Amino acid sequence: MAKDVKPTRKNLMAIEDRIELSERGHDTLEQKRDGLIMEFMDILDQAQDVRSEVSETYETAQRKIDMARAMEGDIAVRGAAAALKEHPEITTRSKNIMGVVVPQIESSKVTKSLDERGYGLLGSSARIDEAADAYERLLAKIILAAEVETAMKKMLTEIEKTKRRVNALEFTLLPRLHENQEYIEQKLQEQEREEIFRLKKIKDKKEREEAEAEAEAEVADTETAEAADAETPEAAD
Repeated sequence: MAKDVKPTRKNLMAIEDRIELSERGHDTLEQKRDGLIMEFMDILDQAQDVRSEVSETYETAQRKIDMARAMEGDIAVRGAAAALKEHPEITTRSKNIMGVVVPQIESSKVTKSLDERGYGLLGSSARIDEAADAYERLLAKIILAAEVETAMKKMLTEIEKTKRRVNALEFTLLPRLHENQEYIEQKLQEQEREEIFRLKKIKDKKEREEAEAEAEAEVADTETAEAADAETPEAAD
């Protein structure tokens, strides 16, 4: 509350410094928030595209695997899957987007040649190969979707955090500081008026005392002159 602040010029200067600093911080955070929102919208567009691609790729992969099972049998499909020797590898790095650290996922051994799949030319068929190709493409899309979705969530979290900070400055801290500033300025003005009134009273009193002293002096001078005049005739006699 404003009344908890001592109305001194030192406190007024300190509050003015805090207001200036808070306003600069508010402007900086607003710029950061707007920049984050622009980056988020770009990532959101990318995420929507990736989601659509994942959905389409998944449907294609399902059709391919269903066809392979229907034509080659479930045992052959499972055998081809079990022959896989090298599994995909995932590594993560970090990148900075306007102060927000988001993951950058890198993958290897996702897409494989026939030799790398392990089952060989004789142990497979064109339909199994097509199904394998489709699921490799699906896995690559899922990895990209994971990167984009994670980045989007982190950006959204940072946007909400920045919004809360902007609102705290705009609707809580700055109004309270301005209230304290106005309170101190008002109190200092009251003190100044009281001091001017006090000095005026002192001046008026002093002038009144000086006037009274001058009046008393004049009376005394008059009485002395009258006494001297009264003594002069007696001396002549």
